[in-house]
Amino acid sequence: MKKSDDLIIVRGAGELASGAIRRLVLAGFPVIALEIPKPLCVRRTVSFASAVFDGEVQIDGVTGICFENSDDAFLAAREGVAGIVIDPAGDSIGKFAPKTVIDARMMKNNPDTSSKMAETVITLGPGYTAPADARFLIETSRGHDLGRVITEGSALPNTGVPGEVGGESAKRVLRAPAAGEFNSLIRLGEMVSEGEPVGEVNGQNVKAEISGLLRGLIHDGVRIKKGTKIGDVDPRGNPDYLHTISDKANAIAGGVMEAVMRGSG
Repeated sequence: MKKSDDLIIVRGAGELASGAIRRLVLAGFPVIALEIPKPLCVRRTVSFASAVFDGEVQIDGVTGICFENSDDAFLAAREGVAGIVIDPAGDSIGKFAPKTVIDARMMKNNPDTSSKMAETVITLGPGYTAPADARFLIETSRGHDLGRVITEGSALPNTGVPGEVGGESAKRVLRAPAAGEFNSLIRLGEMVSEGEPVGEVNGQNVKAEISGLLRGLIHDGVRIKKGTKIGDVDPRGNPDYLHTISDKANAIAGGVMEAVMRGSG
């Protein structure tokens, strides 16, 4: 398979990664995103990782398709499709030798990313240090520096406190009460009431702490650990927000685009 100097490989295709993937595809870059067999994405309607379950997704004007073969994903990427491949080990990086690799897995620590992986390595969020781990880091914490490109040092540490949406912060996030397989009781995109069961894990109900739109919910059948984020209730209740990239993801996408362009200069 012919190598592509402008190919970008993104590790992870969750919500924040998808904002960057969409921006890059619309800018004309061929993009392949690498995922795990059962992604833990919560905001599935705006995550290209959902293609792992559904085969194909549409996000804000960009199509993402999951391929069994990375060569097919490469060909689709050359045609303006976000190619998704199940490749948690990142074998596709060695195969295609892209100029740019983006670690957008939001791992909160660095398991295996190195600045030597590609000419330009970009990472999202805390757990990495520039220039040792990557040439560019993108700040993902809400606030004045959201989306800022960092060339030396680290991003802000994870606070563990969700950002405020519609006046709510921690209460809008649904977390697993136990370890086990998640099963939903309400469909994504429906309105929920405070105290209403949204799903269950190992026989224990997951209840909404506030009323609002069920904006995020992990896929049925995914095995999770106790305390894992599995859902997101939006108190604003606006259904338009269900299928559009968030302000945070868009800000981070802008930082990624800047880093890619600086790396290609």
